[in-house]
Amino acid sequence: MLIFDGDCGFCKASARWIEERGAPVAASQTLELDEFPLTVSEVDEAAWWIDESGERHRGHLAIGHALIAAGGAWRLMGALLVNPPVSWLAEPVYALVARNRHRLPGATDACEVRR
Repeated sequence: MLIFDGDCGFCKASARWIEERGAPVAASQTLELDEFPLTVSEVDEAAWWIDESGERHRGHLAIGHALIAAGGAWRLMGALLVNPPVSWLAEPVYALVARNRHRLPGATDACEVRR
């Protein structure tokens, strides 16, 4: 399951997109984060993928695993994101997007991560 910040408009739109392609998603605000275990701070900073065994994947790896779960041609895209050398580039790109999500289409004031 892809866990995302449900207060962020950009995150909601992105999660809705991946959900429409077949991956399970849930807003962090609708979950008991202790069950995963995740903190509010962790889900405010990045998306998380929790697989069937409970293994956690953060950021670009979460997106990659969500794409793999979506299946079809998305599975290949996801596999590229979670494996080198693409994953080496995907990590800083994800971090850049996450830091600037409040500037992206669909963003709201809640999208800005305050530190």
